[in-house]
Amino acid sequence: MGVQVVGRALAQALQQEFAASQAAAGTWGRAGHQCAAASSLPSLRLWEAQQVLSASKLSRKEIQKSYEHLFKVNNRSIGGSFYLQSKVVRAKERLEEELRIQVLEDRDRAATQKVTTWLLPPHPPISNL
Repeated sequence: MGVQVVGRALAQALQQEFAASQAAAGTWGRAGHQCAAASSLPSLRLWEAQQVLSASKLSRKEIQKSYEHLFKVNNRSIGGSFYLQSKVVRAKERLEEELRIQVLEDRDRAATQKVTTWLLPPHPPISNL
């Protein structure tokens, strides 16, 4: 029973991966070499990566803990799946990229706030009434 469930899940994951691969190949073929950013697009969507690693929130600690556990239990030497192990790696990479983007956005936002407050004119003195 359990083997059938895992087999069906693996077959479904392979079908999804094949469909995504075909869609990406079609997009690349239509766009030609003009779209260099297409090759740098992540292979997993954010929600997929969170689902693979069971990460409810984006925290380095939670991502690393889940990654280490799933990578270890899917090790081929103990009967695990190389395919699932590679999915775990890609999910970790995707979530780390999202964290990196958030850090950059936070820095930009903080820098913008500093510049904005620096450019504001000083407040007029408050007179005693």
